[in-house]
Amino acid sequence: MDPWILLAIFVFVAYSIEAITGFGSIVIALSLGALLLPIEAMLPVLVPLNICMTGYLLARHHQHIHWPTLLKLILPLMVSGTLAGYLLRPWLGDQLLQLLFGALVVWFAGRELLRAYRGLSSRRHGALWTRGWMLGAGITHGLYASGGPLLVYALTGTQLDKAAFRATLITVWFSLNSLLTVVFAIDGSLYPALPKVAAIAPVLVAGVVVGEYLHHRVDEQRFRNVVYALLLFTGSLLITTGF
Repeated sequence: MDPWILLAIFVFVAYSIEAITGFGSIVIALSLGALLLPIEAMLPVLVPLNICMTGYLLARHHQHIHWPTLLKLILPLMVSGTLAGYLLRPWLGDQLLQLLFGALVVWFAGRELLRAYRGLSSRRHGALWTRGWMLGAGITHGLYASGGPLLVYALTGTQLDKAAFRATLITVWFSLNSLLTVVFAIDGSLYPALPKVAAIAPVLVAGVVVGEYLHHRVDEQRFRNVVYALLLFTGSLLITTGF
């Protein structure tokens, strides 16, 4: 089967999960897709697709954005990190990119499963560590458009309520993915990807619709744990096949 058809299926699964749990669309689609396709080839497709999702959510939840956290803390560090990660990507090569992404996915999924198993609470980081993790999140976003795991870790223990936390993060992804899309347009990788973006967009919408339908019909925490286990397995495969 054409790997791009399989990627479309992964996008459907990823955005269904995103609609149910509120996280993970690019991480899930990219981690599954990276077993079949180069990360470099997928990003100009997955990043513009994500703008559609985050733009819709931003229009619905913009009133909850915590602007001081967004403008004074997150965006300055993550924009810098994203540009640094983008510039670093050509120097790493496909194999090392896959290995490092697999390690990121394993760390994220393993940490979340351990927290769920042990019932661990989140502790706030010091200011310097928070900024360091945010810069790292920007770098991973520039490399993989997947800064979410490190950014959520950086914001652990913050005083933002759930609505403000979600709306602020949605704005981060909309902003950074818009930046990456402009960069892809400048380097020429966006235009060959546009037919695939157009072809997969209806699949994304279908995934969101299915996820919204299932949202109140599944146990969210158990479902999250299944997703983390899937990511742990997929990340391990990315590491082993990357050698």
